[in-house]
Amino acid sequence: MHPKERANCLTMYTEMCTAVNGRALVRFAYTLRTWAEQNALYALGRTVKNPSGYHPIKKPFGNIVTWARGGDSFHNYGLAWDLVLVLDKDGNGSYETASWDMKIDLDNDGITDWREIVEIAIKYGYTWGGNWAKPKTDGPHFQKTFGYSIIDLKTLFLAKKVIPNTNYVVI
Repeated sequence: MHPKERANCLTMYTEMCTAVNGRALVRFAYTLRTWAEQNALYALGRTVKNPSGYHPIKKPFGNIVTWARGGDSFHNYGLAWDLVLVLDKDGNGSYETASWDMKIDLDNDGITDWREIVEIAIKYGYTWGGNWAKPKTDGPHFQKTFGYSIIDLKTLFLAKKVIPNTNYVVI
């Protein structure tokens, strides 16, 4: 995560894990993504230009997982994260199963575990991708923009307005 948000994320993470105190743990699946990683994810499920210029290539596996190319995602600036719940289905403490099920309530408190997490993230100033308009809804995604647009962040990055010895833009 962007250094400006790391301490907040740790506090928020602890609060989230406490909220789902049943048989689930919260895990950040993605935080910072390089532009190359973003472009590789963008290519999944799409036809992409062959580097030789002949015959387009369809990625052989995967569905479309992102609508943003490299540089066009808040992940590329350390201001977004994707979330996954890790479940202990058999109660032995091993937390062996990843889940994006937004309807489970493993702690049996009458509120889905995902809703508890979303409310905590919103309290800390994050926007939830699950509230975006379809077809681009993104349930696992959360971002905090600090009032910056992607264009603002990309401009700062390309102008090398970054924290020394890092790729994080100065915000």
